[in-house]
Amino acid sequence: MFTRLLSIVVLVFAAGSVLATPQIQHWQAASGAQVYFVEDHDLPMLDVAVDFPAGSGFDVAGKVGVSSLTYGMLDLGAQGLSEDDIARKLADIGAQMGGHFDNDRAGLTLRTLSKTEERDTALDILARCLQQPLFPEPVLAREKARLIASLKEAETQPESIAGKAFGKAVFGVHPYGWHMEVSDVEKIQRAGLEDFYRSHYSANHAVVALMGDITRARAEAIAQQLTAGLPAGGADSHIVPVSIHINPGEQRIAHPASQSHILIGTPGIARNDKDYFPLYVGNYILGGGGFVSRLMNEVREKRGLAYSVYSYFMPMQQPGAFQIGLQTKKDQADEALKLVRQTLRTFVDKGVTEKELRAAKQNIIGGFPLRIDSNKKIVEYLSVIGFYGLPLTYLDDFTARVDKVTAKQIQDAFKRRIDPDALATVIVGAPEAAAGKE
Repeated sequence: MFTRLLSIVVLVFAAGSVLATPQIQHWQAASGAQVYFVEDHDLPMLDVAVDFPAGSGFDVAGKVGVSSLTYGMLDLGAQGLSEDDIARKLADIGAQMGGHFDNDRAGLTLRTLSKTEERDTALDILARCLQQPLFPEPVLAREKARLIASLKEAETQPESIAGKAFGKAVFGVHPYGWHMEVSDVEKIQRAGLEDFYRSHYSANHAVVALMGDITRARAEAIAQQLTAGLPAGGADSHIVPVSIHINPGEQRIAHPASQSHILIGTPGIARNDKDYFPLYVGNYILGGGGFVSRLMNEVREKRGLAYSVYSYFMPMQQPGAFQIGLQTKKDQADEALKLVRQTLRTFVDKGVTEKELRAAKQNIIGGFPLRIDSNKKIVEYLSVIGFYGLPLTYLDDFTARVDKVTAKQIQDAFKRRIDPDALATVIVGAPEAAAGKE
C-alpha cells in the first residue's frame, strides 16, 4: 500500500514538474530590437534566434524569390569570412547555425556551448552573418543554378504542382500565393538582395530569442551585439491584407502519377485571431488529430480511400490557409473528394460531440509538455511570441485556454469562418476522363 501511494505521489510531482513553463523575460535593446530571454543553467548550452519580417510575403511583383535568396545567402559569406570559414569555425567549436524562413519571417539560429571561448566565437560569426553579409557574386550564381534545377524538378512533381495551383486559387494575387518560377530566379541580381536586406533586416524590426546558460546581463549584451550593426529604419513590417472571400472552384490537372493529389481550402485565420483556440481544438477533431480525427475515420478507417488525410489552419500575420489534403487512387478520387466534402459539411453544420471534445482536450493538453521539452523548441516559441506580439503568458495560458473551449464555440467559429460551398479545390493526377475541367 505504501509503495503504491509513493508511486502516485511521484507521478503527481513529475506531472507538475513537466507542466512547468519557462519564465520569459522581455525588454527592448538599445538597438531597438525586441528581446525574449529564458535563463536556464541546467545545460551548458545557449540557443539563439534572430528573426525579421522578411519572409516571402514581403516579395513584390516582378521580384519574387528575392526574399528567399537573401535569407539563403546570409551565412554564405560575411565580412572577413567565406562560407568555408564559417562552416569550419563552427565545426571547430561544435556550434550549429541554422535558420527559419516562411511567408512572414526570416532569420538565423545558433546553438553553442555556453563556455566563454566557444560562445564568443560562435556569436561573433552569427553577428557578422546578420550584420555584414556579403552576397558574393560567385556564390549567388551557384545558388541560382541550384535553385533553378530544384524548380525544374518540382515542375514534374504532383505535390509541387498541387501546392502552386492551390496557393494561387486561395490567395490570388496576394504574395502568400506566389511561387518562384525559373524566370523569377534568372533575373535576380546581387543589388536586389542588398536592397531587400537593407529594407527588411533592420534592428527596430528584429526579434531576438535567447535561452540557456547565461545571465540576464550577458543576454542584454548579446542581444545588443547581434543587432547594433543592423540597417537602420527599414520597410513597413506589415504584409498587405489577404482577401478572405475567394471565388470557389475546382481545378483538375492531368498528371501521370498513379494517385490523385487533392487539396481543398480557403483563407483561414491570422495568428492573433480571437477564434484561434476554438478553431485549433475543432480542427484537431476534424483532421488535425491523426488517427483520432473524423476525416481519417471516415476516409481511411471506414472506406480505405486514402492512407492519410489531414486538415490544418496555418495562422500567419495575415490569414493563412485552411487546408484539407489527401492522396488517393485515381479511380477513387471523385468518391474520396465527395466524402471529404460531406464530412466537412456535417462538421460545420452539426459541430462536435462532447465525447470528441473531451478526447481532443485530453490529447492536446497531455501532449503539451512535448512542445516545450527542449531549449530549441522553447526558443522557437519565444520567436513566435515576439514576432506576433503574443502575451508573455502565452505558454502558461495555453492549456487553460484549450480546456475552456466549448462545443458551441467550435461550431460558431467554423460556421463563421469555413463555408463548405466557398472552397478552392485542386486535383493533380485527376481521373483522365475529367482532367482539364475547371
